[in-house]
Amino acid sequence: MTTSLTTLAATGFLASMAAAQGFNDAPPHGAAYDQTPAFEGQTRAPALEAGDVAVTQTVIAEGLEHPWGLVQLPDASWLVTERPGRMRIVAEDGTLSDSIEGLPEVDARDQGGLHDVSVASDFAETRRVWWTYAEPRGDGENATAVATGILSEDGTTMEEVNVIWQQQPAWASTKHFGARIVHDGEGHIFVGLGERSDPEPRVYAQDPQSTLGKIIRINAEDGTPAGAGIEGALPEIWSMGHRNIQGAAMSPDGQLWMNEHGPRGGDELNLIEVGINYGWPEATYGTDYDGSEMGQTEVEGTQQPVYYWDPSPALSGMTFYEGEMFPDWQGQALLGGLRSADIIRLDIEDGAVVGEARHAQGIGRVREVEVAQDGALMVIIDEEDGQMIRITPEG
Repeated sequence: MTTSLTTLAATGFLASMAAAQGFNDAPPHGAAYDQTPAFEGQTRAPALEAGDVAVTQTVIAEGLEHPWGLVQLPDASWLVTERPGRMRIVAEDGTLSDSIEGLPEVDARDQGGLHDVSVASDFAETRRVWWTYAEPRGDGENATAVATGILSEDGTTMEEVNVIWQQQPAWASTKHFGARIVHDGEGHIFVGLGERSDPEPRVYAQDPQSTLGKIIRINAEDGTPAGAGIEGALPEIWSMGHRNIQGAAMSPDGQLWMNEHGPRGGDELNLIEVGINYGWPEATYGTDYDGSEMGQTEVEGTQQPVYYWDPSPALSGMTFYEGEMFPDWQGQALLGGLRSADIIRLDIEDGAVVGEARHAQGIGRVREVEVAQDGALMVIIDEEDGQMIRITPEG
């Protein structure tokens, strides 16, 4: 299938107009319980005023069914996953391949399905790929799994497929799988995992003998544990107390950042440190979906988020900008917004968010944002008829 490139009406989104964009206008859900930030700048940072950043949006591919993961290959094409269980290649000109054969079965109900995808730094030689997915376990149960394989030279088949890690325990839930992948550059991968949403499994986020609501570190080659060495914890666990991790990236200075969905309000950005408890479900901002109080905002022994949002933009994939097209954005974080339907830009200094802006407002449910080799942004829109959109400076 070939999709003609379609340039949307070039729309100017000026960082100097960020205050007028309205992303901080709504009252927080947590206000009903007098929730206040633990420190200055933890939420509603000043709107960035860093000059004009008018952008052009170009549809590269369409007809993607709930795309979720995205990674660029050395030849400038892209691997993209679709939640129903497909992985495809999108060429630079928008040509969309057939589904790659050889992937394991997924449980694609609701939030389940095929999720993140990542490739080896030496992909040009090894053609090694990793992906996460909701793995069916029988009797309606499922859990996140990590698999790896070799993409055939013609790009049609995944060969030597091996499931290298499986989340435990499995649960009869269709929500909160996570499951972003980040390579640490030392032969390991981090995977951010959800806690399966329902009241019964969510308490496992505080159980060191479970991998629900955790970040794990495993050896990329075979999935063997390479965790934090926390006493009494499973050997792959790196951190705990997470709700539903949706975005993850290494910053240019080598620090691991992950974002996660809060309940009704309370989406978080966390700087991930080894062995730390990030609090869920005992500590959180926002409220339950029925408006009732979820927990405390501060609990002894748990780590505060670097930044939180209330109301929630429904955070998704994230990256740090390193490129030439948007020179004023160097080193800044870019996060997708599902509910907010935009790209969220954060200026982070010394581990703190000092400014926020929103770009491409109204673009759709941004599931992932990546920086292309030429410095453009590439986003995927999570819809039944989803799109892959290239974002460049206007003009």
